[in-house]
Amino acid sequence: MKTNSNVAIIASLVSETSRAAILTVLLDGRFHAAGELAYIAGITPQTASFHLAKMVDAHVISVEQQGRHRYYGIHNPEVAQVMESLLSIAPPVHIKSLKQASEDKALRLARTCYDHLAGSLGVQLTDSLIRTGILCEENKQFTVTERGKDFFTNFRIDLEKAEKKRRSFCHKCLDWSERRPHLAGALGNALLERLLELNWIQRLPKTRAIIITSEGKIGFKEVFSLDMEIGSHE
Repeated sequence: MKTNSNVAIIASLVSETSRAAILTVLLDGRFHAAGELAYIAGITPQTASFHLAKMVDAHVISVEQQGRHRYYGIHNPEVAQVMESLLSIAPPVHIKSLKQASEDKALRLARTCYDHLAGSLGVQLTDSLIRTGILCEENKQFTVTERGKDFFTNFRIDLEKAEKKRRSFCHKCLDWSERRPHLAGALGNALLERLLELNWIQRLPKTRAIIITSEGKIGFKEVFSLDMEIGSHE
């Protein structure tokens, strides 16, 4: 029986340094212009266009046309999950400057992993949901308990709407910085969106780091018994 040789195609795409850098940027779940991705990856626009075209052809990333401009984003949650898993086994980045150290600290505290919450905040939040009986662990999946259904309803998260999405509902995603799972899937995305709506967290431009607001510091303490004093934003 022949093995699936297409795996080698995907492996070769993500093993190239510039393409890996582009995919890591796209883990913020947003669409970016080719020029922006070229700048961040430290390559010319022509080289970036070459790499982007190869990844579009392989269905690793998607492209959206807006007027004369094209914007690129990760094709689906499965691609993001693979990238996050690869980051979890990759050697740590050598910190060479104070700016790089600050950026690394911010990413480790709280960030987006495609369309859900990751970093220390994401893992601690997941641990709290398990500890309080809102979620229970079953192998590679999480399950929402009866208590959890009441909690998410009161927290104004529509579980029925999340379950109807054509994707995994509630699964584990290995966090690269914490080396432990955080909540992913449609429920993880719904929770991220609700926290943004409450202004407990805020996105930062040109990074997937997330800041915790003063409202969030209070909310996480009261609702999830999490002390997020460090890294909060006034």
